[in-house]
Amino acid sequence: MAMDSSGPGFTLTLLLLYCVSTGVRAEGPAAESASGPRILGMRLERSDTPAGTTERGVIQVTEGSDILFRFYGLRLLPNTSALIKFTELYSSDKEDDTFGALAAPVNRTCSELTKDIEVKGSMAVTNQNTSGVVNLRIKQLRKSEVVKVFGVCVRDTQEKEETYYLMDDRDGRVRVVEVAKSLLPTWLQVILICVLLVLSGMFSGLNLGLMALDPMELRIVRDYGSEKEKKYAAKIEPIRQKGNYLLCSLLLGNVLVNTTLTILLDDLTKSGIGAVVASTVGIVIFGEIVPQALCSRHGLAVGANTILVTKLFMLLTFPLSWPISKVLDCVLGQEIGTVYSREKLLGMLKVTQPFNDLVKEELNMIQGALELRSKTVEDVMTPVGDCFMIRSDGVLDFNTMSEIMESGYTRIPVYEHERSNIVDILYVKDLAFVDPDDCTTLKTITKFYNHPVHFVFHDTKLDSMLEEFKKGKSHLAIVQKVNNEGEGDPFYEVVGLVTLEDVIEEIIKSEILDESDLYTDNRNRKKVAPNKNKRDFSAFKQSESESKVKISPQLLLAAHRFLATEVSLFSPSQVSDKVLLRILRHPDVIQEIKFSAADKLSTQHYVYQRGKPVDYFVLILQGRVEVEAGNENMKFETGPFSFYGVMAISVPTLEFRSPSHLSGLNRTASLSGADRTDSLSVSGSNSQLNSVPAQLYTPDFYVRALTDLQFVKITRSQYQNCLVASCLDSTPQSPESGHSAPFLDQAPAPADTTLTDPGADSTLTENGPDETTLLLLNEQNSPNAANHHSQLDNSV
Repeated sequence: MAMDSSGPGFTLTLLLLYCVSTGVRAEGPAAESASGPRILGMRLERSDTPAGTTERGVIQVTEGSDILFRFYGLRLLPNTSALIKFTELYSSDKEDDTFGALAAPVNRTCSELTKDIEVKGSMAVTNQNTSGVVNLRIKQLRKSEVVKVFGVCVRDTQEKEETYYLMDDRDGRVRVVEVAKSLLPTWLQVILICVLLVLSGMFSGLNLGLMALDPMELRIVRDYGSEKEKKYAAKIEPIRQKGNYLLCSLLLGNVLVNTTLTILLDDLTKSGIGAVVASTVGIVIFGEIVPQALCSRHGLAVGANTILVTKLFMLLTFPLSWPISKVLDCVLGQEIGTVYSREKLLGMLKVTQPFNDLVKEELNMIQGALELRSKTVEDVMTPVGDCFMIRSDGVLDFNTMSEIMESGYTRIPVYEHERSNIVDILYVKDLAFVDPDDCTTLKTITKFYNHPVHFVFHDTKLDSMLEEFKKGKSHLAIVQKVNNEGEGDPFYEVVGLVTLEDVIEEIIKSEILDESDLYTDNRNRKKVAPNKNKRDFSAFKQSESESKVKISPQLLLAAHRFLATEVSLFSPSQVSDKVLLRILRHPDVIQEIKFSAADKLSTQHYVYQRGKPVDYFVLILQGRVEVEAGNENMKFETGPFSFYGVMAISVPTLEFRSPSHLSGLNRTASLSGADRTDSLSVSGSNSQLNSVPAQLYTPDFYVRALTDLQFVKITRSQYQNCLVASCLDSTPQSPESGHSAPFLDQAPAPADTTLTDPGADSTLTENGPDETTLLLLNEQNSPNAANHHSQLDNSV
């Protein structure tokens, strides 16, 4: 590499030129006459190897190099190069010569000239003959020599003998140093650098992967991990138990590898800055980032697969790492590992929820169990104002017992005078042998069983409360606290109830519902879904004849008048007003449909379905329906007082399918009044009616509810009973019939007798009208009509 001299050498050149300009002559016998060449100084011009000027101003070159020197003087000629020789001043096997400025014996005469520096060719002189360039060849130094210093000798042309004189003691020196040699061959250095980068990454990754697994976590993985994790943990655990020894070995190995890597890079690049940059980049990327990113996720697998290399370095670094680890063990103590508190464990479960295999219910149970000790009974109790209680002076009649059964509770507090004064606990099973008709007093039962009342304070922890419940004393406790507010002495105040179910619900973080619960949460008073089974004991104390669907008397009257005037089948000539009113009061005639917006096309919303045979007539009272009819599937909406299925209850003739019409539009879809009158004029006999085959009506249309619906539904059998009752009512009574009236009065007529069941097809007997028809006429024909009024109202 060629380099130009600068610094002190350039300063020396200027000094020499100044001396020339001022006419200063060199002292001693080397002075030249005005007629010969005269050399005054020199500097380094160029070199093919590293060269330059030392801090002391000495020109320094490398052995085995070709260099160019520029000499300055007067009257220089091309053959002046023959006058220049070099002599050896001193040599050294170390670079301790103060950059070539050591003192040497002063001898102006060069007695011995060296051949280690050869002058090649003639001098390239400038036009003014004041400077010229000479090519020098520097030979190799001996093996024992590290530095050798030469002096420039100039021949005196005035003397006959070849006499060379030393040009100067300091400025005429040339310092030759040996060529820097590599420690190892280049190919071997590259291989070692790659191996060291791998080892650096391994030590760095193992330091993170192995040391991050504390002994406690490693033991958990060994016992409860997967099969592969158990295998890896079994390999790592023996050396991980020696935590400080492993840490020292890994760190020493990492430092040793990184230091060696830097030295090799410096020797390879021959540049300190280049070695620093290359080692930094290589160690950061391949020795830190990549391995730590890998081992942070797969540290267990990497540590198990490199366990032999780790043990080898632990053995190699034993003399240094083992004593240090023992000191750390004494100072820091035994490594226990990470121990989680209740709060930390709960927080860890919440944070790792998206990544673990725990379902929400399992996590809630774990959370509830961990929080059990931090919560009190006051947090889960039912306030006393929301509790179901009964008075101690109560009587166990039917109403009281039905109220207890409808509450859905199995343990009921009994209070005296005020709700905060709880004196007994009544179990529902205590009522197993109690007859409501006996009207037994509640105190009799509570004193007989004498269940203990368990009181707890409001600040009792739930874990302690659970232990008390587990003892079997009671699964219900009365929560009380000391009230010291206001004037007077403190007293115990009942604030609520707590049960075993409340504690369990707090553990599982969910509500436990059974078939008798009325609320999902006793604290929030949120009621259960409507579809939950609810025991209704009103059936035991209410009449079965009451309509299941309640409508106003005005609406019932409007339906009666509409049917009598607008529907020909129910005209007074066919069905009498009294019979029509009684049929409308039938429990199963007035029905309703609850519309569900979530499932609009549910089959429960259809009043009629195309192709499905029916035997009933329908009159819409409240709500709206959608009718879809015809081959074109035409749709239209109708509202109250639209009716359908006239043909379904009329006397069957030929099959005629048509959707029902609004109001009077359906009169053409039924038999005329005259035809029906002729067909039903049987002079008190119903043989013709019974002979008609029971052919069902098949609609070719759909009727679907669009809102909540209330409607009248009369089956064919019910309508035929109405016709017979009306005919018998209008037929003149013969003497035989007059004798039969008392017989009808005397005949047993149960109050729950009905015209027909909606799903059944009751028929008339061949011997005459059935019992239902006679009951319809009983109020008018019987002399004791008033006595049979309730019976007729209940007959269906």
